[in-house]
Formats: sequence, structure tokens, C-alpha cells
Amino acid sequence: MFKLRIGYLIAGITTGCILLLSFIWTLPDGKLHIVFCNVGQGDGAYIRFPDGRDMVVDGGPDDSILNCLGRHMPFWDRHIDMVAMTHPQKDHFEGLISVFERYSVDYFVRSDVDNTTDSYRKLQDVVHRKKIPVKFVTVGDRISVDATTLSFIWPSVEQIAKGKSSAVVYSANNNTLGSSIVGDLNDYCLVFFLRYGSFDAVFTGDADSRVEANYTGGVLADNSIEVLKVPHHGSRTGMTKAFIDWLAPSLAVISVGKNHYGHPAKEAFDFLNSVGAKIFRTDQHGDVEVVSDGTHWLVNPQKKGVD
Repeated sequence: MFKLRIGYLIAGITTGCILLLSFIWTLPDGKLHIVFCNVGQGDGAYIRFPDGRDMVVDGGPDDSILNCLGRHMPFWDRHIDMVAMTHPQKDHFEGLISVFERYSVDYFVRSDVDNTTDSYRKLQDVVHRKKIPVKFVTVGDRISVDATTLSFIWPSVEQIAKGKSSAVVYSANNNTLGSSIVGDLNDYCLVFFLRYGSFDAVFTGDADSRVEANYTGGVLADNSIEVLKVPHHGSRTGMTKAFIDWLAPSLAVISVGKNHYGHPAKEAFDFLNSVGAKIFRTDQHGDVEVVSDGTHWLVNPQKKGVD
């Protein structure tokens, strides 16, 4: 009996030490962590800011985003400060339904465009039911998280107004949640710079060559960026040479899975290779984590979630 109690005591102390070390390991380290999640044919990213606050950008086409969050968030954390949806297409928002159900979220960032599908209505339902504040953003809006800044360069107010029709998509308790959009939803996608010190990453969603001329050519902080989330899964029409020449990214991450669209296309590789960008793909490299202290940065492809 004495030996049994000693065994329980040792096991308890060991478990406690492991939990304590895990807790200490996940405390804010003053660095920016960006994880491009392997969610298959879709987009999903997890960002942990230097002060420990965090953000999810898109949720992929299914629940795979939860696996990525489980791999990179502290095991005890069930709170996300901010969720952003670049645009309401299934390969970007479907997983957010589970994120909103599983985690408490402070607010939801998006552009003021909607979809008419049943799955999108489920997303609207959970946001409404959990009373999550919604922040609509357009060109010129900025969100600061401690020393990190998100600067939105698309869509414009004019683009949103141009695309909206008068048809109401969905309402609950007499609160209108959105209206339908004329044209391709990709044309209204959020595009933003994330800046921490001299480190810059650009998130593009599925905004492609049809709209990039509206923001390509702006002045960059230091004539190039460190990280580009490649537009539209590396599609043939996802970007132009002018776009790549403008950004001249050091690292390009293609969020892609098995598909019949031909993503990523040869044209995307040609453009990226022309500026010497190092290329990672989530279908081959798994979760791709970028870590920066605001001056230096490194990339850590983790092969997580890859068969």
C-alpha cells in the first residue's frame, strides 16, 4: 500500500511538472508567430502576437483548422481575441463555424459582403447566437495589437458599394446580417499588411489579378516584404508579375490541397522564382510557422498534418 501511494505521489508530481513546464513554455515570448495551417484546399492561419493575444485568419473547408489550433495554441487556451474572414467562400469560412463553437472570440473582422449558402447561414447563426461583435473593414482601416499593426488595403468602400444589390440575404430577430453581392466574391476579399517592427507579411485571401491593380504599387516600408500568403492558392490568375515585383517577397506560402483546379499553377512559380522567393506549400510542408522578433525572422515547416 505504501509503495502504491508513493507511486501515485510520483505520478502526480510528474504530471504537475509537465503541466507547469507546458504552461511556462506557452507564455508570451515577445515574438510574432504566424502559422499557415495545412487545411487542405483552402486557407487558414493562426497568429500569436508578441504580447500573447491571438488571431485566426480564415478557417479552411472543414474542421482541419481545429487540429492546427490544437497543435499551436496552449493546450489550456480556449479564447481567441480576433477572427478574420477574408471572404465568404466555403474553403475560407467553413472551419470558422467550429472555431466559433469551440472557442470564445472577442470580435469578428470581415468585409461587408455575404453569401447565400446554407453553410454560410450557419456561420451567421453562431456569430449572432454567441453575440460576437462584428467589425467591417475597408481600405485605410488599421487594427493595432500591441506593437503589431494590421493595415487593410482592399476592398474599398466603392468596391463594396459597387457589388451590393438590394436583396437581403438573411436576417434574425429583425437584424439584417448582410446583402447579396454581384460578381465574384474574390473581388471583395480582405487584403492586409501585418507589420511588426521591420517585419512585414501580406495576407491576400483569394484577391487576384482582377483587382490587384487597385492596390499594387503603394510605397513599402523597406522596398520588399518578408512573407507573402500567395493569392488564390497559387492559381494561374492569382497574381501578375507587377504584383510580385512590387512586393518582392523573401518567402511565399501557398495554402493548397488536393484539387482539380490546377493549383498551384506554373505561372505562380515562375513569378515567385523571378524574385528569388523561397516557396513553401502546405500540402507538401504541412503547417508552416514563421517567427519574428520584429527584426529577424525564421521559417519552420513542420510537416504536421501531412500524410
